[in-house]
Amino acid sequence: MRRAADLGVEIVELPGDRLMLDQPDDPRRAYAEAKATLAVVVAPPSKRRLQPIAPSADWRVDLAEGCPAHCSYCYLAGSLKGPPLTRVYANLEEILDSLPAYLGQGKITSRNAARVHEGTTFEASCYTDPLALEPLTGSLSATIAWFGRWQADAQLRFTTKFADVAPLLATDHQRRTRMRTSINPMAFARFEGGTAKVADRLRALRRVALAGYPVGLTIAPIIAAEGWERAYAMLIAQAASELSDLAGLDLTIELITHRFTPTSKAVLDSWYPGSGLDMSEANRTVKLTKFGGEKQVYDATIMRSLRSFFERHIADGLPMARILYWT
Repeated sequence: MRRAADLGVEIVELPGDRLMLDQPDDPRRAYAEAKATLAVVVAPPSKRRLQPIAPSADWRVDLAEGCPAHCSYCYLAGSLKGPPLTRVYANLEEILDSLPAYLGQGKITSRNAARVHEGTTFEASCYTDPLALEPLTGSLSATIAWFGRWQADAQLRFTTKFADVAPLLATDHQRRTRMRTSINPMAFARFEGGTAKVADRLRALRRVALAGYPVGLTIAPIIAAEGWERAYAMLIAQAASELSDLAGLDLTIELITHRFTPTSKAVLDSWYPGSGLDMSEANRTVKLTKFGGEKQVYDATIMRSLRSFFERHIADGLPMARILYWT
């Protein structure tokens, strides 16, 4: 509350545990008001029971739900119900104290020979961008410090589209946190409203790498629009220019192609009616989600072309990097 007050943010204290937003008749205004609202709440026990989060990590740990950015491909549109406000959790110590029970219990890194050296991994950016919220909450720095003190074979992971890493640089991380920056070419920057410029994100990643953090690139969502080959070749070259001279760099790369569900498409079309992002079914195929739903992904021909392109250009431009997965 002090941080918010210092920034001149309007603070409303609720009499109970229900947050009721006014719902204007104009859907665009309702969306904007929800996006501009942050609620400080207590994560209930159901939210503290961790869920697997393949292929990124063993477990999802939520410091918040919701994100202040305006990405017109946002997968949260189909995952979180209700207005797109952001909820940050005040009972951080209680959340962190539950993590030791999950040590060694995952299936992505805990028992995977290719990634077992990472230990049990906890993903903090499944339902939010924790760096975006750090100026108000301080939760990310506190969690990084907690993992630094935790004498266990475990690692915290988060990915971000923001660049204000100053609070993280002096945090005693003990190399138990991997920061990844999510990047896309400038040609597709119009789909990532309210985020930091890609050049600033890469400079921020360099800063945390110099501070001893393991780091990563999340190239997502990969969009096979006209001119994608040139755009992504330039992006990989840009990342190489920023990172390739760092001695002992521990760099991973995650490659995630654009996909959407019928639910997320409907929500995103209502939020961003003029975005220009192609969510037609042309050159797409239906794939089942792990919950039995349907999502539209690129067809096999496009997928093969994309994958071979990225594997070739990453091997040439960032040979020190490990590709963790392609999806």
